[in-house]
Amino acid sequence: MGYNEHIILNDRGTIMGKKTIEDINVSGKRALVRVDFNVPRDKATGAITDDARMRAALPTIQYLIDHGAKVIVMSHLGRPKGKVVEELRLDKVGEHLAELLGKPVKKLDECVGPEVEAVVAEMKDGDVVLLENVRFHPEEEKNDVHFAKKLAALGDIFVNDAFGTAHRAHCSTAGIGTYLPSVSGYLMKKELAGLGAALSKPEKPFVAIIGGAKISDKIGVVSYLIGKADTIIIGGGMANTFLAAQGYDMKASLVEPESLDVAKETLAQAKEAGTDLLLPVDVTIAAAFDAPETAKTADIDAIDDGWMALDIGPKTIALAEEKIKNAKTVIWNGPMGVFEQDAFAVGTNALAKAVALSDAYSVVGGGDSVAAVKKSGMADKISHISTGGGASLEFMEGRLLPGLAVLEERED
Repeated sequence: MGYNEHIILNDRGTIMGKKTIEDINVSGKRALVRVDFNVPRDKATGAITDDARMRAALPTIQYLIDHGAKVIVMSHLGRPKGKVVEELRLDKVGEHLAELLGKPVKKLDECVGPEVEAVVAEMKDGDVVLLENVRFHPEEEKNDVHFAKKLAALGDIFVNDAFGTAHRAHCSTAGIGTYLPSVSGYLMKKELAGLGAALSKPEKPFVAIIGGAKISDKIGVVSYLIGKADTIIIGGGMANTFLAAQGYDMKASLVEPESLDVAKETLAQAKEAGTDLLLPVDVTIAAAFDAPETAKTADIDAIDDGWMALDIGPKTIALAEEKIKNAKTVIWNGPMGVFEQDAFAVGTNALAKAVALSDAYSVVGGGDSVAAVKKSGMADKISHISTGGGASLEFMEGRLLPGLAVLEERED
């Protein structure tokens, strides 16, 4: 049994085994809140182009304000690689957070040090401070003990509401938890509830849709789901390697030769466990990756010389739709083809529609999968869309997430 199978909700709607902000007294406390404000920005102006991640954290921040905490918000932005990068400062984020909250947010130019400590010491209950980008310090991503202690010294409690970075063992996501009472915020709770409901005790039939370019990126989640899922629908470039492992000539399609043995082993494991691994029976092919005008359908044993598979075909779509239609639980990670191009987005869009129209409890996790579902126009019909890319993938693999491991255990 994977660790994360224990992360489920009890009948009171709380995460079994882990404390949330509602389980502790926050009044008058300095609450260090790790959020994921790594938002997309306009390259020219630095303006925030999508504030969904910020809005997702508002319930936690507002709860702390309403209950008299001194709120100290931490986040990273981009990949500054341990150096100060001016365009990756959180000034615009701070301005927008103030607008969203309808109250002042004091943005600091550092995240540790005497000046930060002085400002925090002057905070009143309900005040909000935003620290500078924690990744300006190389110690952050190294989970350096001394840097973690400096951050922890700013707070009385640690609230982790950054599910999107919960798979990172960094100072602001995990290291702080060694030195402060640590609980989850509402977004973390929502994520664990959404993913946990699908993975802990899924209602059968349980169908998993796994796509993406490479087996090497997704073999962990496929292996974890074998024996748990009734059907695993495989699409995207990774399907080519599975098909090549079965002896099909995939011509110019993306195939990972170094993963052929792993693919063979996985096929054997699925057969032994009684899990139906649904691979493409036909594909949409093209003369080149950037030649969508040449797109046509071919059975997997009749791909033209020099052509490549870039999406699942109509026969495969029909087989997958039938599985999804009868499912009670569906999880999805990874697109079925090169969905950025309309000619190769047919499979992804068709499956998104099938999931949306099904009666199943559905979860979509992973950056590309979420983007694909949003592009299909079916996002509002999905039961839970995860905000965490790598984190949701690792959770689906049953792996221990460092940002979750540090949260305090409930006593009941």
